[in-house]
Amino acid sequence: MDTLIPIAARIADRLKARGETIAVAESSAGGLISAALLAIPGASAYFIAGAVVYTPKARMHLMGLTREDVAGVRSASEPYALILARTARDRFSTTWGLSETGASGPTGNPYGDAAGHACLALAGPDLEVARTLETASPDREANMRAFALEALSLLEAALG
Repeated sequence: MDTLIPIAARIADRLKARGETIAVAESSAGGLISAALLAIPGASAYFIAGAVVYTPKARMHLMGLTREDVAGVRSASEPYALILARTARDRFSTTWGLSETGASGPTGNPYGDAAGHACLALAGPDLEVARTLETASPDREANMRAFALEALSLLEAALG
């Protein structure tokens, strides 16, 4: 968390100053994105919700997404990450929706991605962006931290 807290603090300051809110839908980061944002005092001013969407069952129950909503979209892809980010934003009526989906390791996922693969997305006012991160590492914990840091970096860049 030591590497995540400083960026989360800068994000918190910007969100509070702007009166904006965020909801997070993460998978392979296992809650680290939400934990970093919530570790900052005053998080209730900007953090509305976080969900670890690790399985199709969680996707349905936590995000309200059906199979039809994601038909033809492969999990752990940029289009899927964008669906999650948009859904987080819309479902919780926030300014921003931030998502992460991937394969933390030590092996790849059922979709053919190697360990260390993550797709991250951000949906906000007049902005939607997605990117892919490949760490090429089987180290699960290191990948989880890298995924969280990349997601937070994406958000920080968008906030300016």
